[in-house]
Amino acid sequence: MRCYLQAFLLCMVFTFFSLLYVFNQLASTLEDRDDWNLKEQGIPDRRSHDYGHLLRKRPGLTGLRDREEELDRCKSLSVSYWNPYWRLPADVCGVNCLLDSSLRERSGSAVKEHSDERSHLAVVACGPRLEETLTMLKSAVLLSKKPLHFYVFAEDDLHDRFRNALDSWPRTVQTKFNFTIYPITFPKENVKEWKKLFKPCASQRLFLPPVEDIWALFSQFKSSHLAAMAPEHEEPRIGWYNRFARHPYYGKTGINSGVMLMNMTRLREKSFKNDMTIVALKWEEILMPLLQKYKLNITWGDQDLLNIIFHHNPESLYVFPCQWNYRPDHCIYGSNCQQADQEGVFILHGNRGVYHDDKQPAFRAVYEAIQKYTFGEDMETSLLQPLEASLQATTNTYCGRASHLFTKKLKQSIMSVQQDAAQRR
Repeated sequence: MRCYLQAFLLCMVFTFFSLLYVFNQLASTLEDRDDWNLKEQGIPDRRSHDYGHLLRKRPGLTGLRDREEELDRCKSLSVSYWNPYWRLPADVCGVNCLLDSSLRERSGSAVKEHSDERSHLAVVACGPRLEETLTMLKSAVLLSKKPLHFYVFAEDDLHDRFRNALDSWPRTVQTKFNFTIYPITFPKENVKEWKKLFKPCASQRLFLPPVEDIWALFSQFKSSHLAAMAPEHEEPRIGWYNRFARHPYYGKTGINSGVMLMNMTRLREKSFKNDMTIVALKWEEILMPLLQKYKLNITWGDQDLLNIIFHHNPESLYVFPCQWNYRPDHCIYGSNCQQADQEGVFILHGNRGVYHDDKQPAFRAVYEAIQKYTFGEDMETSLLQPLEASLQATTNTYCGRASHLFTKKLKQSIMSVQQDAAQRR
């Protein structure tokens, strides 16, 4: 009898402590959920030029700060672990990262989007790229209905010029975005090697739909996905990687890093398989060894490193269609982006300097139309119609013959933005 009583008391003790553990976990989960669900209490100062220093913490911005150390997320993930120092050859554009949402709820195989969250866009600009980068940001803010936050990584002598230019935009436009300016830094180790390998940076993208359209692709991520890019080529016969690469690359034709979505939380946590060691490496651990191993075989800088990484970790990459990263390669020999043929071009990627020379006048026409447009004017009469007229003069080129694809989505976006503005009045 005594044995039964002891066993019963022992079971009661275990049950008590189990219940304590369950309630503790439940409380912790509810607390975390409340933290994620906090909404912004007022709009933060849009001119937060913190240069990577500590930011003041506000409720609802937990995703942009390290919740324990109250650090800016871009600071907690050292810039040296990230894209701005990846340098590229002269005829290849740099990386623009759409950072993972600061206010997302993680829910298994997908991420849930809050209706009031900002879209976060990171750009890199050096030397003569100031005007080009501003035109890209202009295209994003013109056609987006949701608020934006720009993360501008620029050389020190460009900081004031960026700040002055963005502050000169009309007040009604400024209310649609915040921005933070950071310096461009290199890893402390092997600085000279990084500088020697790549050209400073570039930013040659134009957004034709609202940024929130590509932001919505985050909802299609599986639990294993931490980044998204488009294929380098759709047609293997003209592909670069499958014909010339001297290093591993993703899939059949490789991937292009010109437009890239990144879930920064998952990227920090991921340990990557590789061909250097049997031990999986974190992001900050893998880049320099990869560079050391393949530096004599790398042609396209950061893009080659990404191809190597995702070759060994294909489950971590979500591949979106070519219309989200439409380049001259998709029309120079005739149209070879089927999704763009059906739905139009979503993001125009002007690599190899085509926004500024006469090699692809259709690309240049789009860039100049957005650059010359004056904020506040009617977008249909002052942007779309002049652009269509300019594109008519480019039909002597293959890309010019496909230029109706450049305005297909733009027309829809302008109509949607105008309808949204009318409803707010």
